Amino acid sequence: MPRLSALLLAWYDLQKRTLPWRDHPDPYAVWVSEIMCQQTRVETVIPYFEKWMKQFPSVKALASASEQDVLNAWEGLGYYSRARNLHKAAKVVVEKFGGKLPRDLDDLRSLPGIGRYTVGAIASLAFKMDEPTLDGNIRRVFSRLFDVKEIADSTAGEKTLWELTAKNLPKGRAGDYNQALMDLGAMVCLPKNPRCLICPLMKICKAREAGTQELRPVMKPKKQVPTYVHVAAVIVERGRALLSQRPANGLLGGMWEFPNARVDGDPARELVKALRGATRLKVQKKEPLGFVQHAYSHFRVIVYPFLCAKVEAPKDKKFKWVPLDELDDYPMGKVDRQIAKKVVGQA
Repeated sequence: MPRLSALLLAWYDLQKRTLPWRDHPDPYAVWVSEIMCQQTRVETVIPYFEKWMKQFPSVKALASASEQDVLNAWEGLGYYSRARNLHKAAKVVVEKFGGKLPRDLDDLRSLPGIGRYTVGAIASLAFKMDEPTLDGNIRRVFSRLFDVKEIADSTAGEKTLWELTAKNLPKGRAGDYNQALMDLGAMVCLPKNPRCLICPLMKICKAREAGTQELRPVMKPKKQVPTYVHVAAVIVERGRALLSQRPANGLLGGMWEFPNARVDGDPARELVKALRGATRLKVQKKEPLGFVQHAYSHFRVIVYPFLCAKVEAPKDKKFKWVPLDELDDYPMGKVDRQIAKKVVGQA
């Protein structure tokens, strides 16, 4: 066994985190946890995972669920394409593989939402295969251990890091090795102020030796995040609010929102015209409801909701009148959920 992995596993055996999906006998649970943990903190994932497994305890249960129920269970985790792909993949697993997650790596890779990282994680954790994986934590750990000067999120950098993870993988304990690296990155080898003095790999860390640990990994420069301003119409009649459903593809696909439109000038002045142009919905402005904002991965949005009176609504299946006491049953993004709480609170 390579010295790196021997030191790492000795630490892991004593310090590993207790997580509800670890040592779970069902590969489905491992799959769900890996998808949920992409770009999301473990502490945030745990309650969602536990709720999900109660609501969709098997691949077949997930495949037979409605998309609305799936998105509702996912609400708040963000990156909703993960939930839609998980749902689509569950249907494929039922139709092609009898409801059991396939062990074949090519079959795994063919499922929606499963890339190289997830294949390695599922193969090693669920099927005990000797496969490496590379998530954000592992990328940071190996960039520091080997003082990798290449840009870590470039094609060349990714190739180097995958080779390093594979080279140091201990045969027969790939699952523990991958989880140990994830834990080390989450608990010790932190993005800022790494806790080098308690790291089990400190003595073999090249970045620590060179004093460059704070400079690794080297990442591509982040682009400036633009801010967009939207207006939203809150139309309430006879205890019901008018919602519209977003297109199935794209950001927040299939989720529900208050009819809205982007504006470039004063929200109050542009509200009526912008809504008519974007949604064909004609309204009369009544009063503002403050503003809500949210930062996505590539942009920030500020939404100004206005209580409005409907003048004319198009006969479009994407629009739906929803009783106020049922708004929680309709999956929404964080911005529209905040608006919904304002509406219910004032009802």
